[in-house]
Amino acid sequence: QVQVVESGGGLVQAGGSLRLACAASGRISSINAMGWYRQAPGKQRELVAVITSGDSTNYADSVKGRFTISRDNAKNTAYLQMNSLKPEDTAVYYCNVEGTYFSGSYYLLNTMDAWGQGTLVTVSS
Repeated sequence: QVQVVESGGGLVQAGGSLRLACAASGRISSINAMGWYRQAPGKQRELVAVITSGDSTNYADSVKGRFTISRDNAKNTAYLQMNSLKPEDTAVYYCNVEGTYFSGSYYLLNTMDAWGQGTLVTVSS
């Protein structure tokens, strides 16, 4: 019913920048929050940044001052601008979308907690 697609990952040298995008599509009724998470090899998935429908933001301490999350409500898209990248930022980055969506012929309202397939960010030293 809902699709979440991330893009923008790649290989970058330390100190460089990347911009990730997360596009949500489908029978979406509302989006309350869009967040970026990451998972490095052998580690648990962790929150990187989140932005709410009211544009409130929250960042992991490790990325504060370097990463900026933003969203385009009209496009159901969130962005993560990553500057001053470090090798320890290397991970698969996942987008999460929370809100509501419609299902069925009668447009039943459902809770949405959708994940994308992830995009790999590799920072070389």
